[in-house]
Amino acid sequence: MKRRDFLKTTAAGALAVGAAPHMAFAQDATLRFHQFLPPVAPLPAAAFKPWGERLEAASGGRLRIQHFDAMALGGRPPELLDQARDGVVDIAMSVVGYTPGRFPRTEVFELPFIMKDSIATSLAFQQMIEEDFAESEYGDFKVLAGWVHGPGLIHSEEPIARLEDMAGKTLRGPTRIINDLLSELGAEPVGMPLPAIPEALSKGVINGTVIPWEVTPSIRLTELVSNHTAFGGPEALYTATIIMVMNKSAYEALPDDLREILDAESGAAMAQAFSQVMFDYDAPGRDIAVNAGNNIITLDEAEVARWKEAAQPVIDRWVAEMDAKGIDGQALIDRAKQLIDEKTAMLAG
Repeated sequence: MKRRDFLKTTAAGALAVGAAPHMAFAQDATLRFHQFLPPVAPLPAAAFKPWGERLEAASGGRLRIQHFDAMALGGRPPELLDQARDGVVDIAMSVVGYTPGRFPRTEVFELPFIMKDSIATSLAFQQMIEEDFAESEYGDFKVLAGWVHGPGLIHSEEPIARLEDMAGKTLRGPTRIINDLLSELGAEPVGMPLPAIPEALSKGVINGTVIPWEVTPSIRLTELVSNHTAFGGPEALYTATIIMVMNKSAYEALPDDLREILDAESGAAMAQAFSQVMFDYDAPGRDIAVNAGNNIITLDEAEVARWKEAAQPVIDRWVAEMDAKGIDGQALIDRAKQLIDEKTAMLAG
C-alpha cells in the first residue's frame, strides 16, 4: 500500500504531499486507525469505538476516527506499527512483541512473574514509555499509550496441573520472551499472532495456547480446548505489552485544539482505561468456560514456586542479552517492579 496523497484544503490552501496523511481539511481530521482484533473483541467494541466517539463529541465532530478492524486494510499484524510510521495509516495498535527484538527495553514487562495488577502494570509501562522509552524505543512514532492485558494463563487440550505436564505440549506464544518461557518450562513453542490460533488448533499445529481470558470469546477458544490453567498468588505467569502509535506527521499537522483533545484522551488516561476494559472482560471469558463445563485448574502457591524457579533462566538470559546491547537489564527490572508496586499502592489507596 502506498501513502495516500493529501487532499487540498479549502481553508488554508494546498498542503504539501506527506505533511498530513488523510487530512480532508485544515480544521477537520479523519484519522484512519488499523488494528488486528475482530470488531467483537472487547478492545474494539468497549475501548476503541467509545474512544473515537469521545474524540468526535469533544471536537464537535471535527476529529473523527475511521476504524479498520481485523487487518481490513491488508498486511499482517507485525506490520501494523510500520504502517503508522510510514503513513499508510494514521494510527495503529499492535502487540509490541509481534516484532521480535525490535523494542528490547519494553520486553521487561513480558518477563515471567513480573506483572501483579494489570492496571498498575499498564500505568508503570506508560510511565516508562514517557520517561525512558520515548526516544530509545519509540522515536519513530507518536505514542498515544501503552498498556498490558490481564493475567496470562494456559489453555490446552490436555490438562496441565503441574510443571511436568508441560513436556510434549506444543503451545502458541505471542512474543519471543514468552516463547522462550514456554521452551524453558518444557513445551514446544510456536510463535503466532492471536488471529491465527483457531486454525492452528483445528489443524493440530498446536495443542494449546497462552492467552488472557478476556479475548477467548472472540476466537471461540473454549470450544477448541477444554482445559485452562491459572496461577495462584499475586504474580501472573506473563503478560504482553500493547501499544497504540500515531504517524508523527499526522499528529503534528492537527490543529492545536484538536491535538489538545487527542492528548487529553491519550497517555496514562488511555493506558488505564484500556487495561481496565481488558481486565473487566476476563471474568465473562472465564464464565463461558465454566458454563461449558471445561476444566479450570488453579496452581497452588507451592506449585507456582516450582514454575518460578524453572522460569528464572529466561530472566537471566534476557538480562545478559540486554547487557550485551549496552542496556542495563537488571536496572530495567528493578525500575519496572518499583513502578508496579507504586501504581498498585496508588490504585489501592
